[in-house]
Amino acid sequence: MSGTVPSIACIGVIGKHNNPLHISLFPPEKRAPLEFQFLLSSCLDIFEARLPHKTVDQDFGLLQAVDERLAMYGWLTNTGVKLVIVVDMEGRPATNLDSNAATAVGLRDSDLKPAFRALQTAYIMLLRNPFYNPDEHSPVTGKAENKVGSMQITSRKFISEVKRIADTWSPGVTNI
Repeated sequence: MSGTVPSIACIGVIGKHNNPLHISLFPPEKRAPLEFQFLLSSCLDIFEARLPHKTVDQDFGLLQAVDERLAMYGWLTNTGVKLVIVVDMEGRPATNLDSNAATAVGLRDSDLKPAFRALQTAYIMLLRNPFYNPDEHSPVTGKAENKVGSMQITSRKFISEVKRIADTWSPGVTNI
C-alpha cells in the first residue's frame, strides 16, 4: 500500500424508508454502479441491528469491511437518513500533502467524521431549499409512483458538494 492513500470510492444517501436517495461513485468511470448499490443495500441490516443501541445523529463507525480494499462506514441523521461512505484503502497515489496519511496502516473512525459532518451539512442545505420536497423522494407517500427518476436527489448543488467532499477528504483532514 506504499505510495497510495485511502480515498472515498462511494457516497450513498439512504432515506429513512431504506430507499436510495443519492449514490455517487469516485471515479465513476472505474466503478461498477450495480456493485455499489448492492453494497449499500447490504449495510442496511447493520444499521437496523445497531439502532437500538444508538441515538440519532451518531457515527456508526465501521459497518463492514467488504474485502481487504473496501470498507463501509455509516452515520445516522436525526431525520433517519443514513449516510454511507465506502473507502477504497488503495484509492489514489500519494502526494506530498499526503505524506503522513500514506504511512498509516488503517483508518480510525474519527478520520471520517469531517466527511460525515460535511455530508450532513450538505443534506441540511438541500432540505432548506424551498423547492426541494423530501416527501417526493419517499416511497411511502406514493407521490413518486408516476414520476420516473424522482426517487433520486437531482439537485446539482448537492451533487457537486458531494463530489467536493469526496475529492477533498483524505485521512487526517480535520475540516472539509
